[in-house]
Amino acid sequence: MSLAAIETVEQAGGLQVLLSGDWTLATMPEPLSSLEARLREIGAGAKAWDLRSISRLDSAGAIVVWRAWGRCWPAALAVSTEHRSLLERVVAIRVERKEAGSRAARPGLVFLGEQALAALDHFAGLLGLLGQGVLDLAYLARQPAQIPWREFSANVYKAGALALPVTALIGFLIGIVLSYLSALQLKTFGADVFIVNLLGISIVRELGPVLVAVLVAGRSGSAMTAQIGVMRVTEEIDALATMGVSRSQRLVLPKVLALAVTMPLLVVWCSAAGLVGGMVSAKLQMGLSYAFFIDTLSRVVPVANVWIGVGKGVAFGFLIALIACHFGLRVRPNTESLSSRTTTSVVTSITVVILVDAVFAILTRNVGIPF
Repeated sequence: MSLAAIETVEQAGGLQVLLSGDWTLATMPEPLSSLEARLREIGAGAKAWDLRSISRLDSAGAIVVWRAWGRCWPAALAVSTEHRSLLERVVAIRVERKEAGSRAARPGLVFLGEQALAALDHFAGLLGLLGQGVLDLAYLARQPAQIPWREFSANVYKAGALALPVTALIGFLIGIVLSYLSALQLKTFGADVFIVNLLGISIVRELGPVLVAVLVAGRSGSAMTAQIGVMRVTEEIDALATMGVSRSQRLVLPKVLALAVTMPLLVVWCSAAGLVGGMVSAKLQMGLSYAFFIDTLSRVVPVANVWIGVGKGVAFGFLIALIACHFGLRVRPNTESLSSRTTTSVVTSITVVILVDAVFAILTRNVGIPF
C-alpha cells in the first residue's frame, strides 16, 4: 500500500500532472479538502493528466480528482479502462444529485418541458417493451418448449385466485351502497323497478371493470413492480442476462399474459358479486323479489354490456402489467428508487385505466344501451 502522490512534468505541449500510488480513503492525506485544493492549484495550468500510475482508486479518490478538475473532463487524459469506468460512475452520480437539488429553482416552462420529455421517454419505453413482447411471442410460437408455463401459472394464481375474496367483497359492498342510494331517489318518483336497469348497466359495464382495475393496480401491479425492482437492486436481472436468460420472456411476458387472462375473469366475478349485493339491498329496501330481479336483469341489460366489460378487463390487465414491468425495469439500485417507482407505477396505472375507460365509453356509446 503506497500513499497518494502528485508530480508535475514540463513537456513541449505544456504542464502535465502525474498521479501515482493508492488514491483511496485510507491512503489519501487528511483533510481531503486540503488535498483537493492542492490538486486544483497544481492542475490549474495543466494541459494533460496522467492517471496510469495509480494502482488503486476508490470512489473517494475519484470524487477528489473530479472536483479538482472543476467537474469537467480535462482536454488530455491518460487513464486505465477500469479507473475511467469508476470516474464515469462518479460523474453520473454527481449529475443526478445536482439536477435533483436544482429542480425547485427551475423556471416553470423548463420544468414542463422536462416533464413532457420524460413522458415521451416512458412512452417510448412502453412501446419498446410491447415490441419485445411481440417478438417473444413469435419466438415462443416457433419454440413451444420454451414457453414459461410455470411463471405464467404462478402469476395467474397470485393475481387471480388470491384476489377473488377481496374483489368479491368490494363488489358486494359497492352493489349494496349503489342500490341503497338509488332506492332513496327512485322511490321519490315511483320508479322502483328501474333499479334493476340502473344496477345492471352501471355495474356490468362500468363499475365492475374499473373497480377491479384499481384493485389489481394497487395489489398486483405494485407487487410486480416491486418484484422486478428488487431483482434490479440485487442484480438478479444482470445474473439472468449473464446466464443467457431473456428477462422479457421470463419476467415481463408471463406477467402481461397472466393479467390479461385473469382480469376479465375477475371483472365477471366482481360484477356478479355487485349484482348480488344490489339484489339483496333491493329486496330489503324495496321488497323486490330475487326472481323478479333476475328475470328483469336479463331483459333490460343486453349481453353486449357483458362483452364490453370483459373487453375492458383484457385491456386494463394488459396495460397494468405492462406499466408495472416498465417501471420495475427502470428501478435504480437503491431503495429510494424502488419505493418511488412502485408508487409511480400504481398512480400511472390507475390514470391510464381511467383514460382508457373514457375512450371505451366514447367508442361504445351506442352499443348495449337500450333506448
